[in-house]
Amino acid sequence: MKTPTPSLPSRTGLDWPRAQAFLARERDSYAARNPHSAALAAQARQHLLFGVPLHWMNDWGTPFALHVSHASGAEVTDVDGNALVDFCLGDTGAMFGHAPAPVAAALVRQATRGYTTMLATADAAAVGSLLAERFGLPFWQFALSATDANRYIVRWIRAATGRKKLLVFNGCYHGTIEDVFVDLIDGRPTQRDSLLGQVHDLTEHTVVVEFNDLPALEAALAQGDVACVLAEPVMTNIGMVLPEPGFWEAAQALIRQHGAWLVMDETHTISTGPGGYARAHGIEADALVLGKPVGGGVPCAVYGMSERLAERAVKAKQDAPPGHSGIGTTLTGNMLAMAAMRATLGEVMTPAAYGHMLAVSARLADGIRQTLARHGLPWCVTQVGARTEFQFCPEPPRNGSEAGQALDAELEHLIHLGLLNRGVMITPFHNMMLVCPQTTEAHVDRLIAALDEVITQIKAPAVP
Repeated sequence: MKTPTPSLPSRTGLDWPRAQAFLARERDSYAARNPHSAALAAQARQHLLFGVPLHWMNDWGTPFALHVSHASGAEVTDVDGNALVDFCLGDTGAMFGHAPAPVAAALVRQATRGYTTMLATADAAAVGSLLAERFGLPFWQFALSATDANRYIVRWIRAATGRKKLLVFNGCYHGTIEDVFVDLIDGRPTQRDSLLGQVHDLTEHTVVVEFNDLPALEAALAQGDVACVLAEPVMTNIGMVLPEPGFWEAAQALIRQHGAWLVMDETHTISTGPGGYARAHGIEADALVLGKPVGGGVPCAVYGMSERLAERAVKAKQDAPPGHSGIGTTLTGNMLAMAAMRATLGEVMTPAAYGHMLAVSARLADGIRQTLARHGLPWCVTQVGARTEFQFCPEPPRNGSEAGQALDAELEHLIHLGLLNRGVMITPFHNMMLVCPQTTEAHVDRLIAALDEVITQIKAPAVP
């Protein structure tokens, strides 16, 4: 029997009709395993838009939304009592485990001492010191999410420089700060069609180039109107894209030469080590943003500045007319967030925790590589510290365009559902996996075994 030709490069080596039959069985299995989630999903649809607290919670590819009962360490238990090994970890929000004990204790202590006062606390001063020591930037401010932190630091730099333009890399994601939703389509900057309700043309003030493309970066900066480059040191949200050797060294020189500033968004790449990817690899950023993991999953974020940038930011505020700066909210720096961050930075994000996470992540990456090789699938595996991802292409992509071409949402959802039904949960988009301090070798071996079983069910049979 002749194996059907795959319709997409990502499906090379797969039997797609067989995969579709597998998906149908998995959807039935999911429904049978999760009757209480089904009932709650039906109830939620009566009053929640899209039936979930936020619409992207439907991106898991499940027949209906999974509802969680509780989570601890590296495991999640759903409302039907199914225990799941969690390699999603809140898409980095719980990268140091669900409900880490020091954070839980800090929140309990703060619970009867007030939640928000719009005033400074001793915890805030301690957090500032911990951040400066860890990341090497002397001045810090707070936000409720990385989205807000990115928005605020861009505003500060625009105010400090008088320049209006922001430069980002094609395929980037820095939360929902509107300025970054510009893609390169056939080489031309194009506002992303999926951005709802946007009425101003973002291409007027956003410049976009490909990651790892130094000539394009230099040409854009040479115009002399870019306030800052906002980037992850490793692209993560379109599939991982590593910097080529020497890229960031040369990029930093170009950014300085043309009077722009460099902002590193380390919300995902904090997986690298205690000081993030930039510090580990000698990238000297003018500003740094870190979101969801810094409070152990409690909503908060931070952004730091060099002394030179901080001086200019303070002057911009002092020179501005009185009134609202457009930066910050009344809940920014609230007492619960400060307590959570102090505990996370001081007791959870430790070198020992990273030592364990990096070793377990290496086991995961090696195991997936061996599994893919055994099945003859032309997919690659990339690891950045505690973060691992496999992509549907034989070689790691060099930029956002290449990474985007390797995506196959239908295949991703099929694999993710198959893993979920086997007690393993990974991030619902791409094929990203995180480990936390509580992830064990047994957890990793369970994921690899589940992936092996799923691939066995969907790959093309050997031709005799």
